[in-house]
Amino acid sequence: MCGIVGILGKGPVAGQLVEALKRLEYRGYDSAGIATLEEGRLTRLRASGKLKNLEEKLAGSPHKGHVGIGHTRWATHGKPNETNAHPHANSRVAVVHNGIIENFRELREELTAKGHKFTSETDSEVVAHLVADGLNAGATPEKAVAAALKRLKGAFALAFLFDHEPDLLIGARRGSPLAVGWSDEGAYLGSDALALAPFATSIAYLDEGDWVALRREGTTFFDAADNPVERRRQPLQTGSFLVDKGNYRHFMAKEIHEQPEVVGRTLAHYLDLAEGTVRLPFELTFDPLKLSRVTISACGTAYYAGLVARYWLERFARLPVEIDIASEFRYRDPPLPEGGLMIVVSQSGETADTLAALRYAKDHGQHVLSIVNVETSTIARESHTVAKTLAGPEIGVASTKAYTCQLAVFACIALALGRARGVLTKEQERALVSELVAAPGQMADALNREAQIEPVARDVARASSVLYLGRGPAFPLAMEGALKLKELSYIHAEGYAAGELKHGPIALIDYAMPVIVLAPPDASLEKTVSNLQEVAARGGHLILIGSPRAKEEAAAELAGFVELPEEVSGPFAAIVYAVIVQLLAYHVAVFMGKDVDQPRNLAKSVTVE
Repeated sequence: MCGIVGILGKGPVAGQLVEALKRLEYRGYDSAGIATLEEGRLTRLRASGKLKNLEEKLAGSPHKGHVGIGHTRWATHGKPNETNAHPHANSRVAVVHNGIIENFRELREELTAKGHKFTSETDSEVVAHLVADGLNAGATPEKAVAAALKRLKGAFALAFLFDHEPDLLIGARRGSPLAVGWSDEGAYLGSDALALAPFATSIAYLDEGDWVALRREGTTFFDAADNPVERRRQPLQTGSFLVDKGNYRHFMAKEIHEQPEVVGRTLAHYLDLAEGTVRLPFELTFDPLKLSRVTISACGTAYYAGLVARYWLERFARLPVEIDIASEFRYRDPPLPEGGLMIVVSQSGETADTLAALRYAKDHGQHVLSIVNVETSTIARESHTVAKTLAGPEIGVASTKAYTCQLAVFACIALALGRARGVLTKEQERALVSELVAAPGQMADALNREAQIEPVARDVARASSVLYLGRGPAFPLAMEGALKLKELSYIHAEGYAAGELKHGPIALIDYAMPVIVLAPPDASLEKTVSNLQEVAARGGHLILIGSPRAKEEAAAELAGFVELPEEVSGPFAAIVYAVIVQLLAYHVAVFMGKDVDQPRNLAKSVTVE
């Protein structure tokens, strides 16, 4: 997660901006920058590398402006250089941005035709020019931003600074978090409370779709329809802390809601958004054409991510995939193909069983690629290649954002191998990348359906056993959904392939046991609906998570329905549906009064076998 800071102060803010950015260094970054108003004019200072490089530039060119914005950037597409560093600006407006603008290519072409000149390789710059286009047409800054937001597709957080507007900052969020802070010395914008802690004494968080105008005379929040709204203001503790819950009751809730941002950031790190293709940020240590098989090993939720990935690797790269729970893998003493590829997956990078599987694979001549969230971990250090997930710190013991970021990385690897092996044409790759890029925005939409989930969760909370069903990539997601429910609520739950229903589990069907059916509108929908009807015919307690078409075709009495749009379809729908199964497990546990962040008997990182 890149870092955003904005300050509307009573004295020079440049030093404060840098201080706030330092508190966001834990997010990771490779360039940084600030923009301030100097005698009313937009002035930028940017540097690649660490913040000390920006500080050195600032020492040689002191900025005295009383309003400004700052950013730490982790390069997504576009090189990690000064040209691509934020803030991006033109003569009218400067902007800092977290997330992905899905439709930036179309907007860039439109604005270029109008005479706008682009200087960077980023999607972020298009936002500055889109707002400037409104200003050039005579709109006020507020109206220009409101109009621009309606043109943007994707998940993002934004902060704007305007030429000759020394009393104004504007912020906006859709999918990525943003907070507003206040003190006697000014008003502030920040990616989270951590950035604002040294300065602000109170804080409020933007709701999904909100935007906010900060002026010296007061702050006005607007919802997605541009209606003025109130947002709860609360005291901010200014002590030293690494992370906080923000406006959420639990770390897990915060991490679930961070997923549009972190998945978008992870995807952008692995994709060339301008070309619509995969661009892996590492060199392969093997020849994809010589691979005869891929082996995957992981534990728990990471294992279920690997099970989803098997569908993608086999479909898009035409590679046979074997996957094992790491604790079983090395004790089977499995034969491995010469020069084969071993992919190990671990959030912490310290999982003992997964590390043992990695070492077994290396001893047997495999190329080891690890998917980890901690690049300094043991697993990362002992791998030939490291594929980083950019999820940021995950405090909740039950994995959420790490899981969906693992899926995002797996999807990119599958497409890259498919292209390298000649299975996918460039046109097919672009079409699939387009589907992937839409996922963060669809996840943000899924999070807005929390009101549909709460009554379903109350229903499930009364059960003693739950069955999840799915087909294709939704089958391992059914297992992950069952795992989440077990971890958080301690309710017995199982995930099954829907086609296996008649081979035993159907004997359990009665109205006392909820059956949760995952039914994205993919090629297996008709078969999934048939299984759903089998449950209904036996008086089952049916809960459907799917599209309106799935509900219509089911034509069955449902105890609960969580609707996702028809557009959430295709091979990557599991990334979006994951949000729903996570929220369901979370709310069940909350209703039951369980410790959501630290479930009994569980540890975040299992470092012993």
